[in-house]
Amino acid sequence: MHECLLQVLATRAPLLLPPDPARRQSAVLLPLFTHAADYHLILTKRTDTLKYHKGQIAFPGGAFDPSDGDLLTTALRESYEEVGIRPEDVTVLGRLDEMATFSTNFTIAPFVGLIPYPYAFRPNPIEVATIFDAPLPVLADPAVFRSYVRIREDGETVVDYEYHIGGHVIWGATARIIQHFLQLIGTT
Repeated sequence: MHECLLQVLATRAPLLLPPDPARRQSAVLLPLFTHAADYHLILTKRTDTLKYHKGQIAFPGGAFDPSDGDLLTTALRESYEEVGIRPEDVTVLGRLDEMATFSTNFTIAPFVGLIPYPYAFRPNPIEVATIFDAPLPVLADPAVFRSYVRIREDGETVVDYEYHIGGHVIWGATARIIQHFLQLIGTT
């Protein structure tokens, strides 16, 4: 899987959404590490005091700041601010397709990066309630995955996903990013 992961992420051109002034640009990092021959994704549970996505499971990331210069820098900056992953400890493997949130008007640029294991995370208590990891084989297990069709408030029909792992329910944009990532690397 290692070769597939590297080849797919390094050689593909991600889908970029057309600019939309109604949407805020943002970026997330999918921190990935290897342990016991498996890849694991790092996820966070957001605190209930944040303005957006309260209490939801998410990847470290946030809104683009013009001083960042680019979205990769945004993902790395936010990951450091939220969970203490130093940018120099990340080996960026590639970028996934951009994705729009349905209710909060963000366009998310996801980046995949390898980090060392073990890692001494430093969660920001204002933003992060919990940090946990999810092994890719567990995420790829059909027993933890659900897909369903729903109708959004604007009447559009969409397929959405959920992952039920270790007492956490991963849904929304985070679940769509995971689903896209697993499809790309051939584990679904």
